[in-house]
Amino acid sequence: MDDYLKINASMINEIEGKEVIKTDTEKQETQQSMKEKVSELVGKLEDGLKEIFDSDKYKNYVNTMAKFHNYSVNNTLLINQQKPDATLVAGFDSWARNFGRHVKKGERGIKIIAPAPYMVKKEKQLVDPKTGEKLFNPDGTPKTTEVEVKIPVFKVSYVYDISQTYGKDLPTLGVAELGNTVDRAKDYIDSLKKVSPVPIEFGVTNGDSKGFYSPSNQSITIKDGMSDAQTIKTMVHEISHAKLHNPEALKEEGKRKSKGTIEMEAESVAYIVCQHFGIDTSDYSFGYIAGWSEGKGTEELKESMQSIRETSSEMIYRIEGNLRAIDRDKAKQEEVSISETNKDNEFMKVSSEDNPLSPGDTKEPVIEPIDKTVTKKPEKEPNKDSNERKSLKAKLQGKMQEVAKEKEKKTLSKSKKKEKEGAR
Repeated sequence: MDDYLKINASMINEIEGKEVIKTDTEKQETQQSMKEKVSELVGKLEDGLKEIFDSDKYKNYVNTMAKFHNYSVNNTLLINQQKPDATLVAGFDSWARNFGRHVKKGERGIKIIAPAPYMVKKEKQLVDPKTGEKLFNPDGTPKTTEVEVKIPVFKVSYVYDISQTYGKDLPTLGVAELGNTVDRAKDYIDSLKKVSPVPIEFGVTNGDSKGFYSPSNQSITIKDGMSDAQTIKTMVHEISHAKLHNPEALKEEGKRKSKGTIEMEAESVAYIVCQHFGIDTSDYSFGYIAGWSEGKGTEELKESMQSIRETSSEMIYRIEGNLRAIDRDKAKQEEVSISETNKDNEFMKVSSEDNPLSPGDTKEPVIEPIDKTVTKKPEKEPNKDSNERKSLKAKLQGKMQEVAKEKEKKTLSKSKKKEKEGAR
């Protein structure tokens, strides 16, 4: 956290809208306050995991998971190639015998290489157990005995993923998905997009996966249509992978982390960050972490504690800065909106005062069009042409007078009506 503040001070100040962090004392107090908050949340995480590890529910879960085979690297690759979204696989008979589940009709099996050794009987020469020398019969022939020898042979076998079966539910830890709504969910999502070191998009994911970080594409995909809490938690989880578990970065640092450690670290950060902002993911996160930490308990968590603390603190700090920036933008937009509304009201007031029409009039007076075209007459009839122009002018004046009188009548009528209403 200390290094992060030093390196990114200008960026953080810009996000927060501050000029500078004034003193070293204030800087230390800010850092200490964040560390204390994160440490408190880490304690809650450890306590929650201990309760799960000590529960009968966890023991039942572990006993069930132990029945699944640990496949070789080659078989793991084969399974991934044929069904990338596979999570738990077992043979046709194993599903029924060990788990009370049955393969759905029409499902195609996943091919793996399975050992199929067979036993044969062979003659084996005896040796002296003390000297290790070979023993012979009196006639010089080797002393032998018949033994069974296992001949290693492999064959193609078939397994099926749990999604290809139906029947008894397997024991689970926690909940399958968070269903809570979150106030300001859009603001949190927009903020997390800025915090992420790689682009985030929403779309379709494989199987039950709620999101994934792609090191090769340097991108994060989040399953579309989830609840607010699940979406935000998954975003923090995948951002943690992008920050902590880039394969090339780990290789350069000479670090090797198991899949369990990687998932435990990312979900721990997700729990701490979400909890800080009032989004409770304990029902989901505790079970998730316990599942990946099988057989290790909180010891593995403690080994990764420094990475978890630093990443959590950094993300909380930046999210808070982004939220403040969003609040400032909203306040500015509201000020502009109020200002524009006031201008519109003032304009309407001025327009109303300048309008020559009475309050009840909605249309301008209509004056019938008059044909102003005058046909040229021979010069010998000037008096007739002059008389026609005078007549047209008189008609126009008369029409305008009629309109003015009609308008005056309406105004008087409305004035009287208002006086009567005032008298009441």
